[in-house]
Amino acid sequence: MTLRVRLVAAVAYVLLLAIVAFGLPLALSLRTRINDEVRTQAHAQADLVAAAATDFLPDRAQLSLLARTASTTLHGRVLIVNAGGQVLVDSAGPAEVGSNYASRPELARALAGSPDQVQRYSRTLGEEILATAVPIIHNGTTAGAVRVTQSVGAVGRAVARVELELVVIGIIVLLIGLLVGSLLSGQIGRPLRRLEQVARRVAQGDLSARANIEGSVEQRSLAGSFNEMAERISRLLRAQRDFVADASHQLRTPLTGLRLRLEEARALTAADSPAGHELQQAVTEVERLAETVGELLLLSRAGERSVAGTTLELNGVAEAAVARWRVEARARGITLTAGREGAPGEVHVAREDIDRALDALIENALHYSPHGSAVSVVSGPGRIEVRDRGPGISADERELVFKRFGRGSAGRAGPPGHGLGLPIARELARAWGGEVTLGARAGGGTCATVDLRGAAPQLTGAGTATGGGAAGGGAAGGHFAGA
Repeated sequence: MTLRVRLVAAVAYVLLLAIVAFGLPLALSLRTRINDEVRTQAHAQADLVAAAATDFLPDRAQLSLLARTASTTLHGRVLIVNAGGQVLVDSAGPAEVGSNYASRPELARALAGSPDQVQRYSRTLGEEILATAVPIIHNGTTAGAVRVTQSVGAVGRAVARVELELVVIGIIVLLIGLLVGSLLSGQIGRPLRRLEQVARRVAQGDLSARANIEGSVEQRSLAGSFNEMAERISRLLRAQRDFVADASHQLRTPLTGLRLRLEEARALTAADSPAGHELQQAVTEVERLAETVGELLLLSRAGERSVAGTTLELNGVAEAAVARWRVEARARGITLTAGREGAPGEVHVAREDIDRALDALIENALHYSPHGSAVSVVSGPGRIEVRDRGPGISADERELVFKRFGRGSAGRAGPPGHGLGLPIARELARAWGGEVTLGARAGGGTCATVDLRGAAPQLTGAGTATGGGAAGGGAAGGHFAGA
């Protein structure tokens, strides 16, 4: 869930709580208030009719007009009875005139001199009614009573309409709040999204990326701190690369001089003598040290180079790599072949980068494959696999060997190596959106994969890579079982 969605959801939740917290008590209070007002109004109108009826008791026409007028005002039925409970006037019509209503509870109490108001079910109407009865007092005695009956259902419908209006108002407020929350969340989240994009660029190796100082005080502070962090990381990495580069350059001259002296001494010594053997071993170690220095120099340049990419067909890349290493494989008694599985398609990489990565993997396969075995370089959809029949590599060491100078158990027990080949191969692949992984081969051995399915032709608009290793010729000296 994105930040904007979370902010809008939070605003909606708060608004909903506010609407419920205020709207529900308001609706309940409104219902009670309307009911009280209806009862009060009915009682007041009944009192008014009873007061007016005192003067019109002998005049049935005036009483009838009074009842009809009050009925229209109250939206109910108005009944006027004499002291014996006999109906004198009925606003509903003359049908009940002359009937005796003294048995009705509210009228019985009103004729006894006490006003009454009850809500009960009317069998005649088949619904709940509110009945309000007050006595008619003439010369200090009860001369009759007035009863007003109103439908409770009508009152309920009126209350329901008001409550529906409150719900509609609440929904409108919620929608407006969501709209405002969406706008605010966009303003809050936009700087954070831009900061996230810059962070991704830095994570991908673009250490020159910097965040815009924008947004709220907190966001501006965060962007400033991020820029300071990125600048510090950039300085530290530059210092590290400069140190390794300087050290490598400074070591090359004395190493070259040492090698020349050793070769001169070896030329003056019998090859089959113990001293000649030791001098030969010393030359070999100096060559390994020089190669290690060269690999360190290449790794120190990661992120500083700009190599143009090109669209390559992987079958040709795999076959060319096999051709480069076939003589070395034959000298070791190993059969090196190229194969295909499916349509490999095209990838967008620098040719020297993919060649160097494959050289590292093939060299490892040849180092660890037994005499008389076979190594195959197989191209497939967006990938190239180097498969050998060596001792293999355990699952818990498959990432260890990609660390610089990291060597697995088989590597420490096998041929010498400096542990930089596989890290270089992985960085070269990652520079183009690819990856290098190791896995177990069915039947024994190792399967090393250069996966370039992410290295599509559209991957880099400028057609260059800026990081992940350095180009160069020659084989890398790392090994599968512990490069």
